[in-house]
Amino acid sequence: MKLKILIVEPSQIIVEGLRSVLHDDPRLEVVSVAEDASMLEERLAAHHPDMVVINPGLLPYSTQMPAAMELPGGIFSVALVYQYFEPAYLRNFDAVIDIRESKHNVIAMLTSLDREENEKKDGRSSDASDLTKRERDILVLVAKGLMSKEIAEQLNISIHTVISHRKNITKKTGIKSVAGLAVYAMLNNLMNEPIGAEGHNGDSE
Repeated sequence: MKLKILIVEPSQIIVEGLRSVLHDDPRLEVVSVAEDASMLEERLAAHHPDMVVINPGLLPYSTQMPAAMELPGGIFSVALVYQYFEPAYLRNFDAVIDIRESKHNVIAMLTSLDREENEKKDGRSSDASDLTKRERDILVLVAKGLMSKEIAEQLNISIHTVISHRKNITKKTGIKSVAGLAVYAMLNNLMNEPIGAEGHNGDSE
């Protein structure tokens, strides 16, 4: 069954670009487009989407979930971002798409939401708790812009170990870009975790 997507975005160029990205994946279907949030309720009733991809700039800017985004149960809210928003605001959404992301990463982000929901129903989890402490440390340092060599020096491990952990992080999260990992770290409240708090050292981690 396809994931039905409602796009809420005023820019026709961005809408058509996103349509083009999603069109080639048989798991995804754009069922409707709205130019502003005032049309959201009517489109939800008419098309019953599984997911709403919306420009956060169309909603009241607050650290609380805007009333317009109090979606019926089971509908995912995805922020479509091409300007800066406070991380606390973006945490109100189920996921965040940066328009600079690759086609592969955008599709992976959207399809992973449905996979995570199914895993929750099966009693499994695919959130940041799947990452080891060392992987979370490395994820945070990557999100802060450090290169693999700098991470290796800070954590007192080899660069080969860092690269190995980064591969595991990508495999577990489905995210390859630094921007995507930064959003993931923010959404999972990892950015303020103490690095190496458990005293992990050496290449065995």
